Amino acid sequence: MFIRLETIRLIEIAKTGHYTSVFSAAEIFSALYYDVMNLRRGQPAWEMRDRFLMGKGHAAVGLFPVLADLEFFPKSWLDDYTRLGSPLGDHPDMRKVPGIDFSSGSIGHALSAGLGMALAGRFLKQDFTTFVMLGDGEMQEGQVWEAAIAAAHHRANRLIAIVDRNGYQLDGAVDDVMGIEPLDQKWKAFGWEVHTVDGHSIAALTALLRKLRADDSRTQPVCVIAKTVKGKGVKYMETEPGWHLGYLAPDDAQRAIEEIKGQEI
Repeated sequence: MFIRLETIRLIEIAKTGHYTSVFSAAEIFSALYYDVMNLRRGQPAWEMRDRFLMGKGHAAVGLFPVLADLEFFPKSWLDDYTRLGSPLGDHPDMRKVPGIDFSSGSIGHALSAGLGMALAGRFLKQDFTTFVMLGDGEMQEGQVWEAAIAAAHHRANRLIAIVDRNGYQLDGAVDDVMGIEPLDQKWKAFGWEVHTVDGHSIAALTALLRKLRADDSRTQPVCVIAKTVKGKGVKYMETEPGWHLGYLAPDDAQRAIEEIKGQEI
């Protein structure tokens, strides 16, 4: 609820934003940052922290409130989201925002960067885990699969990819634009361990991700396919792919807020 409500508040400041891309990933953010990842409150540059990168950088508006809540930067920054001089933009900038490990939004690059971090951790004998969240439309990018085969070759066992499988991308349904199924078999064929999970179940997400993070016997990278709903939490957004980018007028925003507050996801 917190992430969805803050997303609506921040996009009201910007007057445009990616509601539905955040709403499909909200539980993934929550599971990682409030349970699974090894982090220290108020210490975004702690050397042994787990790393998080997201290819779908346009969902950063939902991550910024979490980082502020963890005291990685002042909460007052949120009030100036996207305003002139603010470090918080539509996409995350690691040079400006404490807690951001990779400047993303140019689709396809995050897994390559995450692999580099995972291999660097091995070289430096640092036992952190690198998590990379990818959009399902991002699976159409060739660089993703170059990184996937390289990660398997190098046995990057501290690398965990999470695919936000919400079924939609900017131009419509993913499988209409360019089909990606059978997605699990593709990742397996590239040498990855693969799991599928309900991406809106905090209990299922945390249980699986905790188990994967703690597994020291694994020799492969892991891909978690999180089955999600684009726009989860606001019914008309769930059924209208045009909300990939948009703006809620004040009355519509209030109705969305009431709907979100009235349910348990």
